[in-house]
Amino acid sequence: MLRNEGDRLFKVIVCSPQTEYFHINDIKAHNIKEKPNKIKAKQQHNRLKFLLETFGSRVIDIPELAEHPNSVFTRDTAICTPDGYIKLRMGLETRKGEEYWMAQNLDVIGEPLFGNIDYPGTVEGGDVILGGAVAFIGYSQRTNEEGVKQISHILKRMNYETRVFEVPPPYLHLGGAMSIIGRDSVLCCKDVFPPDFFHGFNKIEINCNTFIGGNIICLGDNELIADSANIQNIEVLKKAGYIVHTIDLSEFVKGTGGPTCLIMPVERK
Repeated sequence: MLRNEGDRLFKVIVCSPQTEYFHINDIKAHNIKEKPNKIKAKQQHNRLKFLLETFGSRVIDIPELAEHPNSVFTRDTAICTPDGYIKLRMGLETRKGEEYWMAQNLDVIGEPLFGNIDYPGTVEGGDVILGGAVAFIGYSQRTNEEGVKQISHILKRMNYETRVFEVPPPYLHLGGAMSIIGRDSVLCCKDVFPPDFFHGFNKIEINCNTFIGGNIICLGDNELIADSANIQNIEVLKKAGYIVHTIDLSEFVKGTGGPTCLIMPVERK
């Protein structure tokens, strides 16, 4: 079950880069900035899996989807909740099909389907962040107005309060500018959100100079995973009492992804 992304992470789906992430025929179409280094990308992803497993999370590693280099970014394809998963609809044309692939994998491990996003709506998982009673939703380049309407309706049926925010550049998804880092705590980029957007949460504001400055994996129990490039923000979190595990994810930043983009949280409690 997953209702709050600040709870302890028990089960997660990842997709190790093997072949597809390195076979990119059109960088622009896949929204990848630079072709990744195969050896380094595999080493970095293995380090991520090691940190997750060391913490005690069950890591389910699924094969890449053929001809979909972005399938390593599992976060965007679905949302898991206590009532079942929501099958999304990808906003990037070259990622379409990944939602069906993930749905099949979730079916295999016994997760029930609760709802889905239908045409012409688009929603990517990086734009939906669950904070207990509140679901934060990003209206972005990848999540359109119809998608916001549909996902809001589904989440309200689950008794979430929904708060919608129009994601500004340079952030691709809402999750680039904020993360839930505890049951009632949030990390967010300064001067990005309205003053009352995080009402009811303890807020830690940070300076963000990249499109993934606010992208942090919450393991639970005050432990986090952060990209080692976010040096200043890591120090802020440590001073606030968090244990921060750092990892070089530069080969995935080339694919416009951050730490949370690489995991599909299935169970937290």
